[in-house]
Formats: sequence, C-alpha cells, structure tokens
Amino acid sequence: MREAPATPFPHLKPVPRQASTLDTAYRALDPAPLLEPQDFKVFYKDAINKFRGTDCVNRMRLGLERASCGQHYKALLMGHSGVGKSTELTRLIGQDSIASKYCPIRFSVIEHLDPVGFKPFDVLLVMLHEMVARTEAKDGAGKAPSDALLRIVLQWFATETALVEQSTTVAASAEAGVGPGENSLLGKVLGLFAKLRGEMKYASTRKKEVVEYRFSQLNSLIDACNALMIECNRLLLEAKGMEWLFVIEDFDKAGVSPQATEEFFVTYANVIRELQCHLVLTLPIALGYSPKAVQLPVPQNQIFCIPDTMVFHRDHQPHVEARNAIRSVLEARVDPKLFAEGQVERLIVASGGNLRDLFALTSLACDSALLRPAPRVEALDVNQSIREFKSRYERRLGDGPYDDALSPDGRERITYEKKAELMLRIYRGDESAKVPDAVLYTLLRSRAVQEFNGERWFGIHPLVVDILAAQGRIDRKSDGSIPGGTL
Repeated sequence: MREAPATPFPHLKPVPRQASTLDTAYRALDPAPLLEPQDFKVFYKDAINKFRGTDCVNRMRLGLERASCGQHYKALLMGHSGVGKSTELTRLIGQDSIASKYCPIRFSVIEHLDPVGFKPFDVLLVMLHEMVARTEAKDGAGKAPSDALLRIVLQWFATETALVEQSTTVAASAEAGVGPGENSLLGKVLGLFAKLRGEMKYASTRKKEVVEYRFSQLNSLIDACNALMIECNRLLLEAKGMEWLFVIEDFDKAGVSPQATEEFFVTYANVIRELQCHLVLTLPIALGYSPKAVQLPVPQNQIFCIPDTMVFHRDHQPHVEARNAIRSVLEARVDPKLFAEGQVERLIVASGGNLRDLFALTSLACDSALLRPAPRVEALDVNQSIREFKSRYERRLGDGPYDDALSPDGRERITYEKKAELMLRIYRGDESAKVPDAVLYTLLRSRAVQEFNGERWFGIHPLVVDILAAQGRIDRKSDGSIPGGTL
C-alpha cells in the first residue's frame, strides 16, 4: 500500500518562530498560509474573528457536522487576497468535531493543475486520483475500491487515451514515478491518472480533439466519478468511521485564469452540484461580486465571505480593539522591540486590516531599516513602505479589466470620476452608497472599498483616503491629519 502525500502544498515551508532581528523578519513575515498544525498553534490568533462579524468557519463547521452519507455538504469561501482564507480552512479541518468525522483531501489549483488552461474534467481527475490513492493508503481505508468500479473509470479514459500525445504521457510518467511493474488494475488506473495529470501541466501540447471529446462525455465521467467516490467513502467509513472531505484552493490567486475559473463555477456548475462528495472550494471575490453569482453551484447561504478587519469605526475614529487584535498577529511573528514607538500602529493602519498587506508593509520597513543600517524600524522606514503601497493602490483606481460597461449597449465605461464620486459617498456614510452596482463591484475588486463584518458596512481603505485627500476631495483637519487615513 502507498503512503498518502505528506502535504498538499509541498512548496510551502513551515513559518519560522518569532523574528528577533531585522535580518530574519522577512522569513517570519512570509505570507504563506498556516497549513501545518504546529505553525497554526503558534501563530494563529483567534481574537481577530471577533471583528469579522459572522464566523464563517463555525458556520461551515455546523454544516459539515450535520451532513451525512447521501447528504453532501458543499460550500464556497471567498475574501480579498490576504485575509487568511487558507489559514481559516486549516482552522476548519482542525476542529475536533471535523477532525473526528472527516479526512481532508486538500490541494491547490496552482500546484496540481495548469492554472491558465485547466478544464472542469481536470479538477475531477485530480479529485479521483487523490481519493483513490488515499483510500488505498495505510492512513486511509487501507483498501482499494472494487475492480469493477476501477475498470469503468479506466475504460472511460482509455477510450480517448490514444488521442493524447505520446511525448506528454511519457514525460508525465517519468515525473510521477510510475514504473512498469504497476500491473494490477489499481496500478493501471493510478498510472493513467498520473499520466493524464502530467498532460494538464503541458497544456500547449493538448490536442483540440481530446478536449472536445472529454467535454462531450462529461456526464458519463460524472457518473463514473460518483460511483467511485461513493465506494471510497464507504471504505473509509468502514475502516475509520470517517468520510472524505475535499478542500480545493487558489482559484482566486494571481495567475489563475478568470475565464477557466468562471467556466468551472458557472458554465459547468452542474459538475459541482452533481458530485457525490463533501466539498469546500475557494471562490474568487470578483466572481462572487458579479451578476453571475446567482448561477453559482451552491445555495447562497453556503457562500461565505471573510471580510477585512476594520482599523477605524464608521465615524473614522480609531478602532482600538480591532487594531490590538491585528497587533497580536504581527507581534507573534516579529519582536515589537524592533520598532520605534508608534510605528507598528502606523503599519497596522496602512494595511487597512489586511494581513498579507500588513506582512508586506512590515517586511519592506524592516528591510529599509536593515539597509540604512539601523537597529530598528523608524518613521522614515514606515514612510517608504506606505509610499510604495499607496502608489499600488493609486494604480488600481485607474481603468482596469473589471471596469465593465455601465450601459446595456456597452458604450459607457466606469470612469475614475464615477469611482471617486461613490467613494466619497461611502466615506461620508451615505447608506444608499452600499446598494450594489457596477461601480461598487469594481471598487471592491480593487480593494479601494472594504466590506466589514456581519452588519455589512463599507469603508474606504486608509491609503485611498490619503489619495482622495491629496486630490482635494477630502479635507484635512487643522493639524494636518486626515480622518480615516494614514496621516
């Protein structure tokens, strides 16, 4: 029997312990999610969830606790890049009630598929491969699915195997370590899966007729998948009293094709609906904030969003408690003695509560101090980080790929003036400004506008407040400070 893969993200190394020097800060501020239990235990700070409104993880936990064989739980999780979706999924599968009921199969679209040109059947193939291999593994059920079911899947793929270029399959076979001694039916199935997974990574060699054939036979593939998934789940239940749970991530990451993602979640939504398995998928927030959201494959009450953590109240007064919660996350990674007084607070405000931005801002400031050289981060180092990030946010406010037409005939564009007008209404607390429209969607996607907690209120990112003030659209106070900004 085979050993199951050690980690679903082999390229990610465990986060080191708290940095006590500037030259080690960049390692501790690695934005990689907390996937390993030991790292999660050290660095995760639950206090931040108090300020996110509804706890998405506990709602998903409740749904998974209630699910049973034949009643499969499926959920979509979205949130802006850097809010900690993968880390929250680690929290989900690590909770006692979930860890005692489910064996997670967790994998990344970026790592296991061609992120630019993956197809819906590619996702199914990886799911099947992982489930079959793990079911037969010692730490799974310790048994292989029946030959009858394996033969159906083998025959489905074998029908069109001749269409796959030999160079691709040979390269994939060598990469996967599939040897000629694998002569059992299970070995043949796993070997074929490995070869076809290799094909996905070499999308440029894919023949058009292969893709067309697979789409035409998608319904029969789903039937074959479901039969095998039900069998694998049965074997795990008999062996351990547990069920398989798929956690598939990174659909929202840079480099993953929005078109391929939309095809998977919307055009072929029935693939997800019809699968007989428990499934949690990350969803790009751009798709969740679009008119096509109504076509997504799960009920709306099973689409969850992790919001940012506010650093200001609605009236632009500092939100001290939320800032302290964010501070606990940062100071678990970097010794606060490395910062001059007040500089951690400035970094927290400039991040707008987004953890990935916070780590990046802090890492830049630490490097700046290191290169001066200086023993700690001072105001000038933080100023440099803020300037760089402010420039990034300013670029996002221009015309972008999501500035869809405002009129049905496609002639009216979302101009910056329309964006600025809506941002000012939000900044001033206009309740009607939160009614969804194309302008709000594009501002949410660019992260100029933030959405907070269960009360669903919007705010302008502090760096964008600075930009609006520099343009003369927001007034400074008599002391030169900008309410809701970084200055």
